[in-house]
Formats: sequence, structure tokens, C-alpha cells
Amino acid sequence: MDVWIDVLENKKIMNNLLPLLQNADLKGKVVLVRVDHNVVKKGLIHDPYRIDATLGTLYYIVSHGGKLILMTHVGRPKDKKSGRINISDDTSVKPIVGYFENKLHVKFHIPDFHEEEEGGYAGLETSINHLIRDLREDRIDGIYLPNTRWFEGEEAKDERADRFAYQLAGLADVFVNDAFGSWQPHASTVGVPKHLPSYAGFLMQKEISNLDRIFAPEKPFVAVVAGSKFDTKIESLYTLLEKADHLVLGGVMYNAYLAAKYGFIIKGISDEDAAHAKKFVDFCQKYPGKLLELPFITESDTLEGKIEGKHRVHDIRKLEKGTKLNYILDVAPESFHEKEVAQVFSDAKSVFVNAVMGFTPHFNEGTIALDELIDQNRDASKLYGGGDTMQELKRLLPGLYIMAIDNPKYYIFTGGGAVLKAIEQGTAMGLEPVKALLQKKQG
Repeated sequence: MDVWIDVLENKKIMNNLLPLLQNADLKGKVVLVRVDHNVVKKGLIHDPYRIDATLGTLYYIVSHGGKLILMTHVGRPKDKKSGRINISDDTSVKPIVGYFENKLHVKFHIPDFHEEEEGGYAGLETSINHLIRDLREDRIDGIYLPNTRWFEGEEAKDERADRFAYQLAGLADVFVNDAFGSWQPHASTVGVPKHLPSYAGFLMQKEISNLDRIFAPEKPFVAVVAGSKFDTKIESLYTLLEKADHLVLGGVMYNAYLAAKYGFIIKGISDEDAAHAKKFVDFCQKYPGKLLELPFITESDTLEGKIEGKHRVHDIRKLEKGTKLNYILDVAPESFHEKEVAQVFSDAKSVFVNAVMGFTPHFNEGTIALDELIDQNRDASKLYGGGDTMQELKRLLPGLYIMAIDNPKYYIFTGGGAVLKAIEQGTAMGLEPVKALLQKKQG
């Protein structure tokens, strides 16, 4: 069944049903803003792009008399096996607050709470009330709550989530969601709108609007997707194979595809990914010629780095079925010099990229070759999907990254996972945090 919603319908929903920040009464109101400032790794900010992308929303709120309380998640402090939440500087919002202080000369206060014996915070504490009073009386610039994932209710599936959402809503008069990249249905994204007047911030609106360039792309449309696991992206791959003129794979997903199609035996492919790949290869037969194969791959004997004498390039067209290979850690740049591959990217009018082609940080040549080839097409719309894709573009091609930020032919989404989820569903309106805002407007 085709779930790809018409772009005009998407625009109608956003303009008529999605509650927009520009329609909110903000004067004198405390405004709780959910942002996606998940840019801290081991206590450091390596790229503030996602912070800067929310400044328009924050400026607007303050200029219209609103008083800011910000919240974001940072990393994954919860241990999957034990369930214990580890509170540490590695996943603290302190570097974000420091960035605001240095860039904007404003001070956000971070409230202190008591850690539970089993780790994490049980919830908000009454000690925050004096900060709320100072905020309302303009004695402080703003409040930045601790990492939302430090609270046990944030990712809970029971009454703890409801309780935490209710506590968060009790801090403010208005809620604004500007965290398109935080698409998971957590307390801070879907629970708070149940209790407060709620609106979509400008970044949220911008991300949804730019999705239309994927949902109704100028043709030919080329999609490039890579990743370390098939299962997290498989449904969006099915959709893209149907909708795009060409689909290009990279990373472990491409390895699994090659193993499934050609019978190569490649190290590092899980049984789960192998099963997904086999189904995907069968699905590709319905769309002959759409999956653009990259013929040159880089094999490495080790995961420890790119060590001389321990890596080599293969042409898959010359490998026999049953060939045993060590780790395939990159698409070799020769692939992008192939006439057929270069022609596909040269002819494209729209390109969507959610891809790092190699095993970082040592195997970079495939990603560099891909991004440079895409940039050679000056006329195409180039849509990059968040996260690692953005980080590697900045690390490997900083000049191109800086140019892309202000180039109307480029758009860099702040949330790659959210984009893929929206592609899978055929609309951003099915994402749970967006649905929570829509239900608020309709209610």
C-alpha cells in the first residue's frame, strides 16, 4: 500500500492543523522548550549546528516576552542491561550552557537534584521553584534542565512517564517543541503537550517543510543510505527503493547486501542483518536497475585502523561466489569514478544523503569521494540527513560543510533518524511528537 502522502496534503496539515509558534501568546509567559541539543560527546561539543539551528525560535520567544526553560536529551546514559542511569559529565548539558554563555552572553541556570540509589533522578524537586520565581521576575536569563534522560520517567513506559511529563508541564505556561530530531515518544516530547498549550518551533516547521523536497523531489531523485545495521533502516529502504530513481547503499548494510546477492562471505555481518539483506535483495528484483551498485570495496584484515599492508581494494565484478573476505570497511573512491555511477549523480535533480560510507575515523575515502561527486552537480537539491552524516561532512570536507550551511541548494537536517522514520511513514505527521501537537490543536 502506498503511504506516501501528497505534498500538498502535508502542507495543508502543517499550515492548518499544526499549532505554530508564531500564533502563540508568549508575553510574560514561562515557555518550556524541548530542543535537540544532543551534541555533547564525552563532555565536549564538536559541532554546535543543532544548537545554532534553534536560535531563531529562542530569539523569537524572548523578543515576544517569553521566559525560557530549555530541555534536551544528551547521549544514552541508561545501561541497557541493568537499567541503571549513569549521571556523569559525559552526558551533561553544562557544555551547552557554556556555549550559550560564550556565544550570546546569557546565563542559563541548571537546577541540582538528588540522584537515586539505583541511578538517575526520580523527578523534579521543589528546589526548582526559586529558580522559576527568579525567571518570572527577570532576575535570571533562563533555566536549562539537566539531561532529560537522567530522569527515570523520560523513557519509562508506565506511570513514571506520566508523572514526569506532568511535573515538566507544571514549570511553565506554554510548551514549544523544536526538537524534530527527537522523534521517540518520550515524556518530554509527547507527554508535556497533554497539559499545556503547545506549539511547533521554527526549526520543527523548517524540517517538516524541507521533507517535502524528499516526498516530492525533482526528478531524477537519488537516495544514498548507509549504516551499521539493516534493521533500523530497512523499512525506509523499501520506501526509497520504490520512490527514488536510484538507491545507493554503503556501510555494513551494503556488505550484507553483497553477501546476500553474490554469496560472498564477509566478516562482521550478523545473522539478523543477513536475514534482512536476503529479503531486501528479493525485494530489489521488483525494481530492476534501481539499486546502483558501487563496484569497488575496501577490505581490511583488522578493525584497529588503516594499517599498511592490511587493506586492499576489490572489484566485486571479479569476485567469485563463495569468496571469503575480511572486514569490508569502505566503498573505495574508484567506485565514484565509474562512468555509470558518475552519470547517475550528474543527472540527478535531487539527492538525499544519510550516509557515511566507511568505518570511521580511519576509512574516509569513500565518503569524501561521494560528497565531492554530489557537490559537482551544481543544480541538484542536496539534502543531508543529520547525525553522523553531518559530523563527517564537517570533519572531512570543512570547506564544503561551511558552504553548504548557507547554500540554498543544500539542506542539512538536524535529525537523520527522524527523517528516515518520516520517509518510512510517508509523512512527518505520523511521528509521535508531531502527532502530540496535532492532537493538541484538534483538541
